[in-house]
Amino acid sequence: MDVLIVAATPFEIAPLTGWLEKNTIRSDDGRYATSAVNVELLVTGVGPVAAAWALGRRLAQAPLPDWCLQAGVAGAFDPELYLGDVVHVASERWGDVGVEEADGSFSDVFDMGLADPNVHPYINGVLHNPGAAVYDFLPTARGLTVSRVHGTETSVEAIIAKYPDVGVESMEGAAFFFACLQAGVSFVEIRSISNRVEKRNRDLWDLPLAIDRLNEVVIGMIESLG
Repeated sequence: MDVLIVAATPFEIAPLTGWLEKNTIRSDDGRYATSAVNVELLVTGVGPVAAAWALGRRLAQAPLPDWCLQAGVAGAFDPELYLGDVVHVASERWGDVGVEEADGSFSDVFDMGLADPNVHPYINGVLHNPGAAVYDFLPTARGLTVSRVHGTETSVEAIIAKYPDVGVESMEGAAFFFACLQAGVSFVEIRSISNRVEKRNRDLWDLPLAIDRLNEVVIGMIESLG
């Protein structure tokens, strides 16, 4: 089985990389092999543009991976999610592709009539993972992808009012969903909570905890493949 693991930054998957170095055989092309799986790592860079470019370039090449896994940290909107919690993101939507209206509200491209919310790969303006039910061993969250994370009480309240069902925020999730759905590749997005989406205060974040928990889950998933 050929697996592509995608991350925005190398430090988010550093424990996984160390584990692969110790427990697999690394080939000349940089892939990690066991008897049952070949693992390829793709660090895209931060943000939807970098993620889309890196994924588009890779998924345009043969052979396609059998399965893609995006691993990263996220901010939590959902008050029932805590720092270090690991979630499976079952759907994604864009959180800042559109316009700011005169009253400060946000209209996305579907609201504006600039895109059809039900043209593939969208369903009602949302990107869904059709294989989401397989990952029921993790809590499920709905994702919001932005180029600029929310950091004021006003902006957080506004986006929650606009999309009250979203649970987590990242900067690459929707680009990953879009690329995999367009390429017809099976995929999963796994995120660990590093912070709450609130008035920005880095002192309240716990990146080390989030990264440790994220990599524990991802390593377990790779081990389960044999």
